[in-house]
Amino acid sequence: MREGGDDSGRASGFRRLGKHRLILTGAALVVLAAGLAVPLTRTDSDEAAAEPCRPLPASTRTLADDPAAATRALDPGDDLARLGTVRKLLVHERLCGDGARVLGRVVEAATRSSGPGKPHTLAQARSAYAVAAALDDEELPEGLAPGVARMVAEYIEDAAREDLLYDDVPLPAVSAQQSLPKPEGNAWLGDFLTSGDAHAAFPYTDRAAEADADIEPLVAELAKDPEAFAVLYDAERAYLAYYLERLTRQGGDPAYRPSRGDMGPTGSVDLDLRDLAERVGSLMKHRADHARRGTIPDLAAFDRAVREHTRGAFRPASRQLDTRPPMGDIADRPVAGPLSGDPMDGRHQLFTVLDRWAKERGVPAQRATTMRQMMDDAYVLGLWLTF
Repeated sequence: MREGGDDSGRASGFRRLGKHRLILTGAALVVLAAGLAVPLTRTDSDEAAAEPCRPLPASTRTLADDPAAATRALDPGDDLARLGTVRKLLVHERLCGDGARVLGRVVEAATRSSGPGKPHTLAQARSAYAVAAALDDEELPEGLAPGVARMVAEYIEDAAREDLLYDDVPLPAVSAQQSLPKPEGNAWLGDFLTSGDAHAAFPYTDRAAEADADIEPLVAELAKDPEAFAVLYDAERAYLAYYLERLTRQGGDPAYRPSRGDMGPTGSVDLDLRDLAERVGSLMKHRADHARRGTIPDLAAFDRAVREHTRGAFRPASRQLDTRPPMGDIADRPVAGPLSGDPMDGRHQLFTVLDRWAKERGVPAQRATTMRQMMDDAYVLGLWLTF
């Protein structure tokens, strides 16, 4: 999502490609690439069952139906002074009854925009950051994951953003004014953004507040819940449709303006599509990892549940669009019909959308082939690499 017009931004784009993780060992690679795993016996199930549950406080329950109050409760402030309070509200080992699912509704109420077509406020974006920071390296109680996944989907563009873009951002969220395109035309936070949205700066860290809101480990935790997995998978595929329908017939950025040393009209597009395909591959990797460790004890049952929770397929418009909807509307776009084929065949799901778009838009064959190949390469990297 990096635009042309700023050499330093382009350099950051190149540096992103160097941000690789350790490659899994040979046996694990085979398991992940095949999407198969041998469940292991869970070692913590007996201990977890022995832990007494805690009822969700009534004061917290009321927040689920009061978005303004929920946002106030989860907003940590620019200085993150209230992050400790947010942690106390969100972090629990076990909650009684429907407590965890209600807490997920609180997360949604605090972070979602006020409705379709409405941008996020700065307080909502800070709250989204606080949720990710509070739940960092935490095992979520059963029932909480779907609500947190819907928060991630609500900020799908922010969740996709690399930390190098935030070198000069000293706050957990970026205001609508700060996120406006620069005078020369490039939108430093990404392409196709609406002008009114505030954005969660998930890569921002604060050592004093012990704040780290890295999305990838959180997604790894969410992925063991089939409903949360479906929410995240839907969001990525909806984002692909949204992104493609705004590209030119040549598969480039319509707002591109030449600048010295840049990567051309398709440079930032290539980086974005690689990142998206890698995230989908990574989602499949997390599924395989959980099955191998036994946190998904029955992979077939998990996959059936994912299919039941998946909304369906998303299809780009057959013509180029120039609208810029708020970020919260991207994952909520209408479905085009049911998924075809195996939902866990991420390649098939991505390429079905890409190939249809290229055919309908008359994208030159060489460009379409290049886009397909680089997405395929990135998808495999997502399967193989650890974070």
